Amino acid sequence: MRGVVFDGTRTEVVDDLEIRDPGPGEVLVAIAAAGLCHSDLSVIDGTIPFPAPVVLGHEGAGVVEAVGPGVVHVRPGDHVALSTLANCGACAQCDRGRPTMCRKAIGRPGRPFSRGGEPVFQFASNSAFAERTVVRAVQAVKIPADLPLTSAALIGCGVLTGVGAVLNRAKVGLGDSVVVIGTGGIGLNVLQGARLAGARTVVAVDSNPAKEAVARQFGATHFLTAADGVRDVLPDGADHAFECVGRTELIRQAIDLLDRHGQAILLGVPAASAEASFLVSSMYLDKSILGCRYGSSRPQRDIALYADLYREGRLLLDELVTETYPVEDFAKAADDAHHGRVARGVLVF
Repeated sequence: MRGVVFDGTRTEVVDDLEIRDPGPGEVLVAIAAAGLCHSDLSVIDGTIPFPAPVVLGHEGAGVVEAVGPGVVHVRPGDHVALSTLANCGACAQCDRGRPTMCRKAIGRPGRPFSRGGEPVFQFASNSAFAERTVVRAVQAVKIPADLPLTSAALIGCGVLTGVGAVLNRAKVGLGDSVVVIGTGGIGLNVLQGARLAGARTVVAVDSNPAKEAVARQFGATHFLTAADGVRDVLPDGADHAFECVGRTELIRQAIDLLDRHGQAILLGVPAASAEASFLVSSMYLDKSILGCRYGSSRPQRDIALYADLYREGRLLLDELVTETYPVEDFAKAADDAHHGRVARGVLVF
């Protein structure tokens, strides 16, 4: 079968991948569509260290082909959106409703694929850039069959991360002020999360002026090409500032833009060794810096919720899909994403 494989040096679309059958508590999914996220590019450029060879992709949707013993919540033929959280469901963190903190869901890559008889790693317990993948049952969330799979694919990462960061981690309140630095796929979902939460002033900051129209479509009340102008809109600073790019100087900007009792939420992914600085004295005004993994989401609950909000016309998904590409055009899709030409490019099988 076809898939996108990174061998540690180069990335290529291959047609000789094999995948094992689903075991107990697992689901085999035929992937219909998969969003290309910057995290996939970060594996290629080394920002995210990951063993190779690996099948890339972690934002996908498709149709259940088979289920292993013990799986009862989905069956063959069901449409599903996939999450990256292969959480155990039984540890203290899972029991407290924090599946993103489950230690069994972090940094333990499996190898359900093979190529030429040699095992191939799975990225983010998902590997959606393949015609088929095997995931834990908890990762497969049933969605309505009338939800376009090219749009549904984006729920599993960009939407969970961006909207979830607003609703679950920052807990933005009615009338709050929000600054969003970076209006790529994650930033746009932060914007619409702020809109859903009822934020009153939502300032989008992006150096590319061409992104203003889509930023306003998703919920921005103001658009700036530099953070220097934020104080003109919010003289006292923002209640919440989301850094969605992954650059340390922008993390510092997010912190500096906060009002008293404000919080900076870090969503961008810089290099693993990156360090950011800030004025310690400013933190004594009850400011906070919050990390956020995967939107602090609970995928079985949140994906179903976001699917319903989409069907009600309250959550934008179709508008996130700038362009679709056959999987063979992965190189073009990656180049478009790297240069910011798309909100989200989606590979289709």
